[in-house]
Amino acid sequence: MDASSLAPLSRQRGLIQEMSVIAQNIANAQTTGYREQGVLFSEYLAPDAADGGLSMTRAHGRLVSNAQGALFETGGQFDLAIDGKGYFQVDDNGQPLLTRAGHFVPDAFGTLRSPDGYALMDLGGTPVQVPPDAREIAIAPDGTLSADGQPLARIGVVSPENPGNLSRSAGAVFVAPDGALPTTDGALRQGYLEESNVDPIRQMARMVEVQRAYEMGQSFLRSEDERMRTAIDTLTR
Repeated sequence: MDASSLAPLSRQRGLIQEMSVIAQNIANAQTTGYREQGVLFSEYLAPDAADGGLSMTRAHGRLVSNAQGALFETGGQFDLAIDGKGYFQVDDNGQPLLTRAGHFVPDAFGTLRSPDGYALMDLGGTPVQVPPDAREIAIAPDGTLSADGQPLARIGVVSPENPGNLSRSAGAVFVAPDGALPTTDGALRQGYLEESNVDPIRQMARMVEVQRAYEMGQSFLRSEDERMRTAIDTLTR
């Protein structure tokens, strides 16, 4: 394929990926604890014997926004929000995951779990449990959980060692391939949840921009295809 078509095609592919990310952001604008994503673009230089090189667009990752979402009061004793930086650490059958979605419910054994069934972990990596007969549950800003005035555990707030390498597992849950460490940059708010940090209006505006850029690229490719066909017809007569 001609270089004049390869470069625009690489751009079109990147725009399709960005459109997919924007659509996901908009769909999760009301999802508790959801973090907005963006596509990381860069220039890729491919060796080419004909002209010494070919420059193409490369979309090679998704950036997770760390902007704080608005906190809203629920009054739920097991609803938690992080005011500041950090993530809750939850367990998925032995795999640690990170999330900002702080709606937890005790199961039959008193283990606090997310709606997806992930167990909330303390700073030591142990599932947080509350006595089924506890009358009053209090959670301090530093994560200390007390039942009827007796401290039981300290809920872990962690920060990924490499924030740029977070990958989404599902919804508002992330995998940190490089691990995570405890942090004191965030305080817990009991009885609150964090809204999605997606700005729907800004995302809709960006969607229109991407759509227009894609249509311009398609128009260029059609013109280039017609030019090549005309040249071939002329040379083969």
